[in-house]
Formats: sequence, C-alpha cells, structure tokens
Amino acid sequence: MLMSMLAIGAGFVLLVWGAERFVLGASATARNFGVSPLIVGLTIVGFGTSAPEMLVSGIASWDGNPGLAIGNALGSNITNIALVLGLAALVKPLTVHSQMLRRELPVLLMIMVLALVLLLDGDLGRGDGLLLLLGMAMMIYWLVMLGLRSRADPMTSEYDAEMPKPMPVWTALMWLILGMVVLFVGSRILVHGAVDIATQMGVSDLVIGLTIIAIGTSLPELAATIMSALRNEHDIAIGNVIGSNMFNLLGVMGLPGLLAPGPLEAEVLTRDYPLMIGLTLALFVMAYGFRGGHGRINRWEAALLLVVYVGYMYIIYRMSI
Repeated sequence: MLMSMLAIGAGFVLLVWGAERFVLGASATARNFGVSPLIVGLTIVGFGTSAPEMLVSGIASWDGNPGLAIGNALGSNITNIALVLGLAALVKPLTVHSQMLRRELPVLLMIMVLALVLLLDGDLGRGDGLLLLLGMAMMIYWLVMLGLRSRADPMTSEYDAEMPKPMPVWTALMWLILGMVVLFVGSRILVHGAVDIATQMGVSDLVIGLTIIAIGTSLPELAATIMSALRNEHDIAIGNVIGSNMFNLLGVMGLPGLLAPGPLEAEVLTRDYPLMIGLTLALFVMAYGFRGGHGRINRWEAALLLVVYVGYMYIIYRMSI
C-alpha cells in the first residue's frame, strides 16, 4: 500500500509539472507562429489543463480499467466546479464580464446532454467514443472561430497578460516535448498506483477515479484558477473550468469508449452524472449573468459548493464500505 501511495504522489507531481511545461511550450510555440493569445488561451491552455485527465483516461482504458477513466472524467468535472471554483471564489469572489463565457456555458450544457443521451443505455460503446471525440474536434474548431470573432472580449487582455515571455522556437518545442513525455510517465505511474490501491482496498476503479484521481488530475486547474482569481483575472478563472469540463466530457469520456467499450457501473447514472448536471446548472445560473448584469460567484455560494463536494465524498465513502 505504501509503495502504491508513493506512486500516486509521484504521479501527481509529474502530472502538474508536465502539464505546466506542456502549456508553456505549446503557448510559446503558437505565439511564435502568430496565433493570438485569445485563441491560445481558449484552445491550448484548455487542452493542456485537461491533458492529465486525457492521458490517465487513455492509459487506464488501454490497461483494461475503463471504470477509472470514466470516474476520472466525471469526478474531474465535479471537482472543477465544486472544489476548484469553490476554493477560488472563497478566496476571492469571481465576477464574469466576458461575453464569450456567456456563449461557452450553453455549449457546455449541450455537450453534457449529448454525453448523457449516449450513456442512457447503460453502455459506453466504441461508436459513442467516436462521436464524443468527433465532438471534441468540432468544439476546438468552434473555439478557434469564436476567438477570431471576439478579439474585443475582456478575456483578450487577461490572456495576453498570461502569455509566456518570447522564447526561441527550439526552446518552446523542447518544453512542449518534455512536457508531453513527463505527462505520459506521470500518468503511467499514477494509473499503476491507483489500480493497486483499488485492488488492495476492495473498491471499484470507478470510486478511485471519482476521488483520488479526479482530485489529483484537477490540481493544474486548481492552481491556475486560484492564481487567476488572485490576479483579478476572473474570466480566465471561470473559463479554465468551463473549457476543462468540455474537454473532459468529450475527450476524456471518449477514450474509454474507443479503447475499452463496455457497460457502465449503475452509480454513474444514478449518483455521479446527476450531481454533475446539478453543479453545471448551478454554475450556469451563477456565472451567466441574467437580466443583463454580470455573473458572480460570491463567498456564500462558494461555501455551498464546497459543502456539496464534502457531502459527495462522504456519500461515496459510505457506499464503498
């Protein structure tokens, strides 16, 4: 058990560092080729912060543990809203000014409904996985088009301030490749340790994916969101979570369907997916900004999100013993 816990800890460290280097290298490379900071932020940063989930999901599915991959996808989305945004807004209430986020929120809801329709038969098949991954490609294209049309959006200046300093192309590519390698190694170590712990504790891969793995792979989002909140980059703080959740539902959920198709555990549709829907709807109500005003997540709402998350962890614990 000790070695498995050490493997998980080492995997988390490598994932966080690898994701940061990957985003740095990819962002610098894109900027060297003239890509605008807004498009870099919407696509590369969003994909980069979800890279740990995607690699863990892919490796777990390839190794025959699709439950861990599905739990990682749903658990990361729940963690992103309830824990990551909850902690960030508790530190500093978040106000939404970006019209772009007002467009992304309904799309996130649509993606969530699409994934639910595919899962309602209790099976995540290869066709479902292909549809989800195709949806991810379409989403990336839509984000690029949205970025090209929304250059005056408040997020533009926030992303511009967050872009890495200019660096030679070869340096940027070095960080990009190194980040990818470290992400892969960290994912492999993490999955190995997580499967060992699940076996020794007698719990399902789904539970490990929803809890330990989801929290660990959400660490890049947690760090980025809290730092953005402290820098008064509120739109980026919420945008990181929205983008990550879209990538999780399409890319992270698509991989187990493609690589290890099979039936879902019953709790996915009776416990985990309904909570994710509820939290996403709550985020929509708080962040959309109805009646022409700005969306806002204040401290009492943040505290409520954290209470929901703690309650969810307790329910999983009680159902697992």
